[in-house]
Amino acid sequence: MTAADQRIEHRQNQFHTWGVYGLLGASTLLSVAAHELMTSPAEWYAGGALVVAAVLLQLWHGPRRGRRTPSRRGTVYYVLRWAIAFALTWLNPFFGFYASTGYFDSDELIPGKRRQWLGLLATVVVVAGSQSGGMPFRSPIQWLLFAVLLVANYGLLTVVGHITQQEEQRSRERAVTITELEGANAALQRALDENAALHAQLLVQAREAGVADERRRLAAEIHDTIAQGLTGIIAQLQVVANAPDLAVARTHLERASDLARHSLGEARRSVHNLAPVALADAGLPEALKRTVAEWGERAGVPAEFTVTGTAEQLHEELAATLLRIVQEALSNTARHAAAGRVGVTLSFLGDEVILDIRDDGRGFDPLAVPARTSTGGFGLDGMRARAERIAGSLTVESEPGQGTAVSARVPLVRHD
Repeated sequence: MTAADQRIEHRQNQFHTWGVYGLLGASTLLSVAAHELMTSPAEWYAGGALVVAAVLLQLWHGPRRGRRTPSRRGTVYYVLRWAIAFALTWLNPFFGFYASTGYFDSDELIPGKRRQWLGLLATVVVVAGSQSGGMPFRSPIQWLLFAVLLVANYGLLTVVGHITQQEEQRSRERAVTITELEGANAALQRALDENAALHAQLLVQAREAGVADERRRLAAEIHDTIAQGLTGIIAQLQVVANAPDLAVARTHLERASDLARHSLGEARRSVHNLAPVALADAGLPEALKRTVAEWGERAGVPAEFTVTGTAEQLHEELAATLLRIVQEALSNTARHAAAGRVGVTLSFLGDEVILDIRDDGRGFDPLAVPARTSTGGFGLDGMRARAERIAGSLTVESEPGQGTAVSARVPLVRHD
Protein backbone atom coordinates (compact mmCIF):
# COMPACT_ATOMS: atom_id res chain seq x y z
CA MET A 1 0.00 0.00 0.00
CA THR A 2 1.35 3.42 -0.98
CA ALA A 3 1.60 6.42 1.33
CA ALA A 4 -1.37 8.07 -0.43
CA ASP A 5 -3.50 4.95 0.08
CA GLN A 6 -2.55 4.88 3.75
CA ARG A 7 -3.60 8.53 4.16
CA ILE A 8 -6.96 7.85 2.49
CA GLU A 9 -7.53 4.79 4.68
CA HIS A 10 -6.71 6.82 7.81
CA ARG A 11 -9.19 9.55 6.88
CA GLN A 12 -11.91 6.97 6.18
CA ASN A 13 -11.32 5.42 9.59
CA GLN A 14 -11.64 8.83 11.26
CA PHE A 15 -14.86 9.61 9.39
CA HIS A 16 -16.53 6.29 10.24
CA THR A 17 -15.42 6.58 13.87
CA TRP A 18 -16.14 10.22 14.63
CA GLY A 19 -18.68 11.08 11.93
CA VAL A 20 -21.49 9.32 13.84
CA TYR A 21 -20.69 11.32 16.99
CA GLY A 22 -20.56 14.51 14.96
CA LEU A 23 -23.93 13.97 13.26
CA LEU A 24 -25.52 12.91 16.58
CA GLY A 25 -24.16 16.03 18.27
CA ALA A 26 -25.32 18.32 15.45
CA SER A 27 -28.79 16.73 15.50
CA THR A 28 -29.01 17.17 19.28
CA LEU A 29 -28.02 20.85 19.13
CA LEU A 30 -30.52 21.57 16.34
CA SER A 31 -33.25 19.74 18.24
CA VAL A 32 -32.55 21.79 21.39
CA ALA A 33 -32.63 24.96 19.33
CA ALA A 34 -36.00 23.91 17.87
CA HIS A 35 -37.41 23.10 21.33
CA GLU A 36 -40.93 23.97 20.31
CA LEU A 37 -41.08 20.69 18.31
CA MET A 38 -40.89 18.72 21.59
CA THR A 39 -43.77 19.99 23.69
CA SER A 40 -43.85 17.68 26.72
CA PRO A 41 -41.25 16.79 29.38
CA ALA A 42 -41.71 13.12 28.57
CA GLU A 43 -40.50 13.74 25.02
CA TRP A 44 -37.45 15.54 26.41
CA TYR A 45 -36.64 12.68 28.77
CA ALA A 46 -37.16 10.12 26.01
CA GLY A 47 -34.98 12.10 23.63
CA GLY A 48 -32.20 12.41 26.22
CA ALA A 49 -32.33 8.69 26.97
CA LEU A 50 -32.18 7.83 23.30
CA VAL A 51 -29.16 10.12 22.77
CA VAL A 52 -27.37 8.40 25.67
CA ALA A 53 -28.30 5.02 24.21
CA ALA A 54 -26.90 6.09 20.85
CA VAL A 55 -23.59 7.10 22.47
CA LEU A 56 -23.36 3.83 24.41
CA LEU A 57 -24.14 1.85 21.24
CA GLN A 58 -21.38 3.66 19.42
CA LEU A 59 -18.91 2.98 22.21
CA TRP A 60 -19.88 -0.71 22.14
CA HIS A 61 -19.31 -0.82 18.39
CA GLY A 62 -15.83 0.69 18.76
CA PRO A 63 -13.63 2.72 16.40
CA ARG A 64 -13.02 1.66 12.83
CA ARG A 65 -9.55 0.28 12.04
CA GLY A 66 -9.52 -0.55 8.35
CA ARG A 67 -12.46 -1.71 6.31
CA ARG A 68 -14.83 -4.00 8.26
CA THR A 69 -16.13 -7.36 7.10
CA PRO A 70 -19.95 -7.73 7.15
CA SER A 71 -21.07 -9.87 10.09
CA ARG A 72 -24.01 -10.68 12.37
CA ARG A 73 -22.63 -8.33 15.04
CA GLY A 74 -22.48 -5.54 12.48
CA THR A 75 -26.06 -6.24 11.42
CA VAL A 76 -27.24 -6.00 15.05
CA TYR A 77 -25.42 -2.69 15.43
CA TYR A 78 -26.96 -1.33 12.23
CA VAL A 79 -30.51 -2.34 13.24
CA LEU A 80 -30.20 -0.90 16.75
CA ARG A 81 -28.78 2.38 15.42
CA TRP A 82 -31.60 2.61 12.91
CA ALA A 83 -34.19 1.98 15.59
CA ILE A 84 -32.73 4.73 17.81
CA ALA A 85 -32.56 7.10 14.82
CA PHE A 86 -36.18 6.33 13.92
CA ALA A 87 -37.35 7.03 17.45
CA LEU A 88 -35.35 10.27 17.69
CA THR A 89 -36.61 11.45 14.31
CA TRP A 90 -40.19 10.71 15.47
CA LEU A 91 -39.55 13.05 18.41
CA ASN A 92 -37.73 15.71 16.36
CA PRO A 93 -37.11 15.70 12.55
CA PHE A 94 -33.68 17.34 13.01
CA PHE A 95 -32.38 13.93 14.16
CA GLY A 96 -32.60 12.96 10.47
CA PHE A 97 -28.93 14.00 10.25
CA TYR A 98 -28.07 11.23 12.68
CA ALA A 99 -30.29 8.79 10.73
CA SER A 100 -28.28 9.49 7.55
CA THR A 101 -25.29 7.62 9.02
CA GLY A 102 -26.91 4.45 7.66
CA TYR A 103 -25.88 5.55 4.15
CA PHE A 104 -22.16 5.25 4.87
CA ASP A 105 -21.53 1.79 6.25
CA SER A 106 -24.28 -0.65 5.24
CA ASP A 107 -21.87 -2.51 2.92
CA GLU A 108 -19.42 -2.94 5.84
CA LEU A 109 -21.96 -4.13 8.40
CA ILE A 110 -24.70 -6.13 6.66
CA PRO A 111 -23.82 -9.32 4.70
CA GLY A 112 -25.52 -9.83 1.32
CA LYS A 113 -26.40 -7.26 -1.33
CA ARG A 114 -30.19 -7.58 -0.86
CA ARG A 115 -29.95 -7.09 2.89
CA GLN A 116 -27.69 -4.09 2.36
CA TRP A 117 -30.25 -2.45 0.06
CA LEU A 118 -33.03 -3.29 2.54
CA GLY A 119 -31.06 -1.55 5.26
CA LEU A 120 -30.55 1.47 2.98
CA LEU A 121 -34.29 1.58 2.21
CA ALA A 122 -35.04 1.64 5.92
CA THR A 123 -32.61 4.55 6.32
CA VAL A 124 -34.21 6.38 3.38
CA VAL A 125 -37.65 6.04 5.04
CA VAL A 126 -36.37 7.74 8.20
CA VAL A 127 -34.50 10.51 6.32
CA ALA A 128 -37.41 11.19 3.95
CA GLY A 129 -39.78 11.32 6.95
CA SER A 130 -37.60 13.93 8.66
CA GLN A 131 -37.29 15.95 5.42
CA SER A 132 -41.09 16.00 4.95
CA GLY A 133 -41.64 17.60 8.36
CA GLY A 134 -41.30 14.73 10.76
CA MET A 135 -43.47 11.83 11.75
CA PRO A 136 -46.30 11.14 12.28
CA PHE A 137 -47.73 12.77 9.14
CA ARG A 138 -50.78 14.95 9.76
CA SER A 139 -51.94 15.87 6.23
CA PRO A 140 -52.19 14.38 2.71
CA ILE A 141 -49.70 16.96 1.45
CA GLN A 142 -47.15 15.71 3.96
CA TRP A 143 -47.78 12.13 2.85
CA LEU A 144 -47.33 13.18 -0.80
CA LEU A 145 -44.13 15.06 0.05
CA PHE A 146 -42.88 11.99 1.94
CA ALA A 147 -43.54 9.76 -1.09
CA VAL A 148 -41.72 12.14 -3.46
CA LEU A 149 -38.73 12.49 -1.11
CA LEU A 150 -38.66 8.74 -0.56
CA VAL A 151 -38.41 8.07 -4.32
CA ALA A 152 -35.94 10.91 -4.85
CA ASN A 153 -33.66 9.82 -2.00
CA TYR A 154 -33.75 6.18 -2.96
CA GLY A 155 -33.18 6.99 -6.65
CA LEU A 156 -30.26 9.25 -5.80
CA LEU A 157 -28.88 6.59 -3.49
CA THR A 158 -29.17 3.99 -6.24
CA VAL A 159 -27.29 6.19 -8.72
CA VAL A 160 -24.56 6.96 -6.20
CA GLY A 161 -24.30 3.30 -5.26
CA HIS A 162 -23.99 2.28 -8.90
CA ILE A 163 -21.25 4.87 -9.48
CA THR A 164 -19.50 3.70 -6.33
CA GLN A 165 -19.62 0.09 -7.45
CA GLN A 166 -18.17 1.02 -10.84
CA GLU A 167 -15.40 2.97 -9.15
CA GLU A 168 -14.63 0.03 -6.88
CA GLN A 169 -14.57 -2.28 -9.90
CA ARG A 170 -12.16 0.06 -11.65
CA SER A 171 -10.04 0.20 -8.52
CA ARG A 172 -9.91 -3.59 -8.38
CA GLU A 173 -9.02 -3.75 -12.07
CA ARG A 174 -6.30 -1.15 -11.54
CA ALA A 175 -4.96 -3.17 -8.64
CA VAL A 176 -4.88 -6.30 -10.82
CA THR A 177 -3.23 -4.35 -13.63
CA ILE A 178 -0.64 -2.94 -11.23
CA THR A 179 0.07 -6.44 -9.93
CA GLU A 180 0.46 -7.76 -13.46
CA LEU A 181 2.72 -4.83 -14.37
CA GLU A 182 4.85 -5.47 -11.31
CA GLY A 183 5.16 -9.12 -12.36
CA ALA A 184 6.01 -8.07 -15.92
CA ASN A 185 8.59 -5.58 -14.64
CA ALA A 186 10.12 -8.26 -12.43
CA ALA A 187 10.27 -10.66 -15.39
CA LEU A 188 11.75 -7.91 -17.56
CA GLN A 189 14.37 -7.15 -14.93
CA ARG A 190 15.27 -10.84 -14.74
CA ALA A 191 15.52 -10.92 -18.54
CA LEU A 192 17.75 -7.81 -18.48
CA ASP A 193 19.96 -9.39 -15.83
CA GLU A 194 20.22 -12.59 -17.88
CA ASN A 195 20.93 -10.54 -21.01
CA ALA A 196 23.67 -8.61 -19.20
CA ALA A 197 25.24 -11.87 -18.03
CA LEU A 198 24.99 -13.30 -21.56
CA HIS A 199 26.48 -10.11 -23.00
CA ALA A 200 29.40 -10.33 -20.58
CA GLN A 201 29.89 -13.99 -21.54
CA LEU A 202 29.80 -13.11 -25.24
CA LEU A 203 32.37 -10.38 -24.67
CA VAL A 204 34.67 -12.87 -22.99
CA GLN A 205 34.19 -15.37 -25.83
CA ALA A 206 34.71 -12.66 -28.44
CA ARG A 207 37.87 -11.55 -26.68
CA GLU A 208 39.15 -15.13 -26.58
CA ALA A 209 38.24 -15.65 -30.23
CA GLY A 210 39.98 -12.40 -31.13
CA VAL A 211 43.11 -13.46 -29.28
CA ALA A 212 43.09 -16.85 -31.03
CA ASP A 213 42.51 -15.23 -34.44
CA GLU A 214 45.31 -12.76 -33.82
CA ARG A 215 47.64 -15.60 -32.87
CA ARG A 216 46.78 -17.42 -36.11
CA ARG A 217 47.33 -14.24 -38.07
CA LEU A 218 50.70 -13.61 -36.52
CA ALA A 219 51.70 -17.24 -37.05
CA ALA A 220 50.71 -16.97 -40.70
CA GLU A 221 52.59 -13.68 -41.06
CA ILE A 222 55.74 -15.17 -39.55
CA HIS A 223 55.44 -18.25 -41.76
CA ASP A 224 54.90 -16.20 -44.93
CA THR A 225 57.73 -13.80 -44.21
CA ILE A 226 60.52 -14.97 -41.92
CA ALA A 227 60.09 -18.72 -42.44
CA GLN A 228 59.94 -18.50 -46.22
CA GLY A 229 62.81 -16.04 -46.29
CA LEU A 230 64.96 -18.31 -44.13
CA THR A 231 64.08 -21.27 -46.36
CA GLY A 232 65.29 -19.31 -49.37
CA ILE A 233 68.47 -18.29 -47.58
CA ILE A 234 69.20 -21.89 -46.66
CA ALA A 235 68.68 -22.97 -50.26
CA GLN A 236 71.08 -20.30 -51.53
CA LEU A 237 73.71 -21.21 -48.92
CA GLN A 238 73.45 -24.86 -49.91
CA VAL A 239 74.20 -23.87 -53.50
CA VAL A 240 77.15 -21.82 -52.25
CA ALA A 241 78.50 -24.83 -50.38
CA ASN A 242 78.57 -26.82 -53.63
CA ALA A 243 79.51 -23.96 -55.98
CA PRO A 244 82.30 -24.88 -58.44
CA ASP A 245 83.86 -21.42 -58.48
CA LEU A 246 83.90 -18.14 -56.56
CA ALA A 247 81.72 -16.21 -59.06
CA VAL A 248 78.81 -18.61 -58.65
CA ALA A 249 79.20 -18.60 -54.86
CA ARG A 250 79.24 -14.78 -54.80
CA THR A 251 76.02 -14.64 -56.88
CA HIS A 252 74.15 -16.92 -54.49
CA LEU A 253 75.55 -15.11 -51.47
CA GLU A 254 74.16 -11.86 -52.84
CA ARG A 255 70.77 -13.54 -53.29
CA ALA A 256 70.91 -14.84 -49.72
CA SER A 257 71.77 -11.35 -48.50
CA ASP A 258 68.84 -9.85 -50.43
CA LEU A 259 66.51 -12.46 -48.95
CA ALA A 260 67.77 -11.70 -45.45
CA ARG A 261 67.14 -7.95 -45.88
CA HIS A 262 63.72 -8.66 -47.38
CA SER A 263 62.78 -10.97 -44.48
CA LEU A 264 63.96 -8.39 -41.96
CA GLY A 265 61.70 -5.77 -43.53
CA GLU A 266 58.77 -8.17 -43.53
CA ALA A 267 59.36 -8.99 -39.86
CA ARG A 268 59.37 -5.33 -38.90
CA ARG A 269 56.19 -4.64 -40.84
CA SER A 270 54.47 -7.71 -39.41
CA VAL A 271 55.23 -6.45 -35.90
CA HIS A 272 53.61 -3.12 -36.81
CA ASN A 273 50.74 -4.90 -38.63
CA LEU A 274 51.54 -3.15 -41.93
CA ALA A 275 51.26 -4.35 -45.49
CA PRO A 276 53.93 -6.65 -46.99
CA VAL A 277 57.16 -5.02 -48.15
CA ALA A 278 56.30 -5.71 -51.77
CA LEU A 279 53.14 -3.58 -51.43
CA ALA A 280 54.83 -0.65 -49.72
CA ASP A 281 55.64 1.23 -52.92
CA ALA A 282 53.53 -0.57 -55.56
CA GLY A 283 50.07 -1.93 -56.25
CA LEU A 284 49.15 -5.60 -56.21
CA PRO A 285 49.87 -6.29 -59.93
CA GLU A 286 53.37 -4.81 -59.70
CA ALA A 287 54.04 -6.61 -56.37
CA LEU A 288 52.90 -9.96 -57.82
CA LYS A 289 54.95 -9.46 -60.98
CA ARG A 290 58.09 -8.77 -58.92
CA THR A 291 57.37 -11.66 -56.52
CA VAL A 292 56.84 -14.17 -59.34
CA ALA A 293 59.96 -12.99 -61.18
CA GLU A 294 62.17 -13.20 -58.09
CA TRP A 295 60.80 -16.63 -57.20
CA GLY A 296 61.43 -17.92 -60.71
CA GLU A 297 64.98 -16.64 -60.59
CA ARG A 298 65.66 -18.23 -57.21
CA ALA A 299 63.98 -21.53 -58.01
CA GLY A 300 65.35 -21.72 -61.55
CA VAL A 301 61.84 -22.33 -62.89
CA PRO A 302 60.27 -20.25 -65.71
CA ALA A 303 57.48 -18.27 -64.09
CA GLU A 304 55.03 -16.00 -65.91
CA PHE A 305 52.64 -13.41 -64.49
CA THR A 306 49.56 -12.12 -66.35
CA VAL A 307 46.88 -9.50 -65.57
CA THR A 308 43.45 -9.60 -67.24
CA GLY A 309 40.72 -6.98 -67.03
CA THR A 310 41.11 -3.42 -65.87
CA ALA A 311 43.45 -3.31 -62.89
CA GLU A 312 42.22 -1.35 -59.88
CA GLN A 313 43.79 -0.23 -56.64
CA LEU A 314 42.60 -2.79 -54.05
CA HIS A 315 42.07 -2.43 -50.32
CA GLU A 316 45.30 -3.00 -48.39
CA GLU A 317 44.02 -6.09 -46.53
CA LEU A 318 42.72 -7.63 -49.76
CA ALA A 319 45.98 -7.01 -51.62
CA ALA A 320 48.08 -8.34 -48.73
CA THR A 321 45.99 -11.52 -48.53
CA LEU A 322 46.29 -12.27 -52.25
CA LEU A 323 50.04 -11.64 -52.15
CA ARG A 324 50.43 -14.01 -49.19
CA ILE A 325 48.44 -16.70 -51.02
CA VAL A 326 50.77 -16.42 -54.05
CA GLN A 327 53.84 -16.56 -51.83
CA GLU A 328 52.58 -19.69 -50.06
CA ALA A 329 51.55 -21.36 -53.32
CA LEU A 330 54.93 -20.67 -54.92
CA SER A 331 56.69 -21.92 -51.77
CA ASN A 332 54.70 -25.16 -51.94
CA THR A 333 55.53 -25.49 -55.64
CA ALA A 334 59.24 -25.09 -54.97
CA ARG A 335 59.20 -27.69 -52.19
CA HIS A 336 56.90 -30.34 -53.63
CA ALA A 337 55.96 -29.91 -57.29
CA ALA A 338 59.27 -30.27 -59.20
CA ALA A 339 57.56 -28.12 -61.83
CA GLY A 340 59.05 -27.15 -65.13
CA ARG A 341 56.81 -24.11 -65.59
CA VAL A 342 54.58 -21.87 -63.40
CA GLY A 343 51.93 -19.34 -64.35
CA VAL A 344 50.18 -16.77 -62.16
CA THR A 345 47.12 -14.84 -63.41
CA LEU A 346 45.34 -11.95 -61.68
CA SER A 347 41.87 -11.28 -63.15
CA PHE A 348 39.67 -8.25 -62.44
CA LEU A 349 36.06 -9.22 -63.18
CA GLY A 350 33.91 -6.25 -62.17
CA ASP A 351 32.87 -7.06 -58.61
CA GLU A 352 35.40 -9.78 -57.82
CA VAL A 353 39.06 -10.65 -58.21
CA ILE A 354 40.35 -14.10 -59.19
CA LEU A 355 43.91 -15.26 -58.57
CA ASP A 356 45.11 -18.44 -60.34
CA ILE A 357 48.44 -20.21 -59.71
CA ARG A 358 49.20 -23.15 -62.05
CA ASP A 359 52.16 -25.45 -62.43
CA ASP A 360 52.97 -28.55 -64.51
CA GLY A 361 54.57 -30.45 -61.63
CA ARG A 362 53.98 -33.92 -60.26
CA GLY A 363 50.58 -33.03 -58.77
CA PHE A 364 48.86 -34.79 -55.86
CA ASP A 365 45.54 -36.07 -54.58
CA PRO A 366 43.83 -33.19 -52.70
CA LEU A 367 41.83 -35.69 -50.63
CA ALA A 368 44.97 -37.42 -49.40
CA VAL A 369 46.88 -34.37 -48.20
CA PRO A 370 48.51 -35.20 -44.84
CA ALA A 371 47.74 -33.09 -41.78
CA ARG A 372 50.03 -30.15 -41.10
CA THR A 373 52.89 -30.93 -38.70
CA SER A 374 54.75 -28.68 -36.34
CA THR A 375 57.66 -28.48 -38.79
CA GLY A 376 55.56 -27.88 -41.89
CA GLY A 377 54.05 -24.74 -43.36
CA PHE A 378 50.52 -23.50 -43.40
CA GLY A 379 49.92 -24.95 -46.85
CA LEU A 380 46.44 -25.25 -48.37
CA ASP A 381 44.64 -24.80 -45.04
CA GLY A 382 46.44 -21.53 -44.42
CA MET A 383 45.66 -20.22 -47.91
CA ARG A 384 42.02 -21.22 -47.60
CA ALA A 385 41.75 -19.57 -44.17
CA ARG A 386 43.22 -16.36 -45.58
CA ALA A 387 40.70 -16.29 -48.43
CA GLU A 388 37.76 -16.98 -46.16
CA ARG A 389 38.84 -14.25 -43.74
CA ILE A 390 38.07 -11.65 -46.45
CA ALA A 391 34.80 -13.37 -47.55
CA GLY A 392 36.48 -15.26 -50.38
CA SER A 393 37.05 -18.89 -51.28
CA LEU A 394 39.92 -21.06 -52.44
CA THR A 395 39.76 -24.17 -54.65
CA VAL A 396 42.46 -26.64 -55.57
CA GLU A 397 42.52 -28.88 -58.64
CA SER A 398 45.25 -31.47 -58.95
CA GLU A 399 45.94 -35.05 -59.97
CA PRO A 400 49.10 -37.10 -59.64
CA GLY A 401 51.29 -36.36 -62.70
CA GLN A 402 48.91 -33.66 -64.00
CA GLY A 403 50.12 -30.54 -62.21
CA THR A 404 48.24 -28.31 -59.79
CA ALA A 405 45.91 -25.31 -60.11
CA VAL A 406 45.07 -23.12 -57.11
CA SER A 407 42.32 -20.51 -57.55
CA ALA A 408 41.36 -17.83 -55.02
CA ARG A 409 38.16 -15.88 -55.61
CA VAL A 410 37.51 -12.79 -53.45
CA PRO A 411 35.16 -9.78 -53.65
CA LEU A 412 36.63 -6.61 -55.16
CA VAL A 413 37.03 -3.97 -52.47
CA ARG A 414 38.66 -0.79 -53.68
CA HIS A 415 41.25 1.19 -51.78
CA ASP A 416 39.77 3.92 -49.57
